[in-house]
Amino acid sequence: MKRKDPSGSERAREWFDTYTRDLSAEDLQRLFTHDTPDAYRFFTRGLDRDRLAGLPWWQQVALRVRQVFVAFTLKLPPARRALYLGALVIALFGVIRLFRGFALVDVPFGTPFFHISMLVPAWADGTFALLVSVLLVNLLVLLEVADRLSLKGELEVAREIQLAMLPAGTYRAFDIEICGVTRPANTVGGDFYDVLPLPDGRVILALGDVAGKGSPAALLMALLLAVLRTLVDERLEPKPLIERLNAQIVRHSPSSRFITFFYAVYTPATGSLAYVNAGQNPPLIRRRDGRYERLTATGVALGMFDRATYDTLETRIEPGEMLIMYSDGITETEDPAGGPLEEPGLQEVIERHLRDTPAELSAHIISEVEAFAQAPRFADDLTILILKRADITGFRAPGDPLPG
Repeated sequence: MKRKDPSGSERAREWFDTYTRDLSAEDLQRLFTHDTPDAYRFFTRGLDRDRLAGLPWWQQVALRVRQVFVAFTLKLPPARRALYLGALVIALFGVIRLFRGFALVDVPFGTPFFHISMLVPAWADGTFALLVSVLLVNLLVLLEVADRLSLKGELEVAREIQLAMLPAGTYRAFDIEICGVTRPANTVGGDFYDVLPLPDGRVILALGDVAGKGSPAALLMALLLAVLRTLVDERLEPKPLIERLNAQIVRHSPSSRFITFFYAVYTPATGSLAYVNAGQNPPLIRRRDGRYERLTATGVALGMFDRATYDTLETRIEPGEMLIMYSDGITETEDPAGGPLEEPGLQEVIERHLRDTPAELSAHIISEVEAFAQAPRFADDLTILILKRADITGFRAPGDPLPG
């Protein structure tokens, strides 16, 4: 049976119901009694209230309005500030064109039998409604900007906390140096790395990438780091540790989220590296002869299956060799033409800075990825973690002169 098209009144009611859904009188009251005063206090921070107290009321009002206007516009990005000021100028010219001169208006005074005539500006019909709508739209923009800037301030604090959770500087032990760096695509991100020395001299290396970006990914990243460090304290070997970590992630994260993760235990005395790769981009070992060895996956990403199992593999890092762990944001970065950097591009960067320390090489990789993309913002987080074993056996980099 053919469905009857709704009438105009029914469509209007549907639109009204859609736009007023969940609206309550308390929400409207809060808009003017709570949100607006909060926005005013946000934009008038730093205002000299003692100086204001000694001024006439009309000067106080003018200074307060000026403070809010200047503070609000200066917090907009330059392009949006110019657009906003241009819109105000256009609105001002439009209102001026509605001015119709001055007219005498009789105003009751005292009793209904006595009137006085006053010369007041005269405007075209509808001007008052237009001014009210402009003021309300500006109030809406003011409230939205105050909310977003307050949220941005909170995210900056969250960024500081997140970065404080990650190892800072370079870790040195025996003949190795380890250093990592991360650059979130947004204020906070889902990439992470960790360097955890064990009492027996071994060193744990971890790098992961939470699916998605921003605050949700950052919260899941913090959960994983907390659980990981707890399990490390239990002295578990890589395989059972990763399986228990996966079970916790499945239990405490949304089903739509997963984490690619590389976990390794390095023994400085022997150069042995035992690792589990849970779906992470294969880390690279740059061998003494210039070859690159890829440490491929030994299991699926964390959080996908409750009873997932993982294999542990072993390799060695000899003197003069290094291990490069990275997130997919590095190799998937695209140039303006849409071509990705990919793994060969990363290897070229490494070869150009082969003699650098891990800290210097990490910084060079990030800067060259930025230059490759030629963009101020990235679609994904960028993270690098590098372990480099000192050259103590006469390692020769490509291009170095032969001895003697």
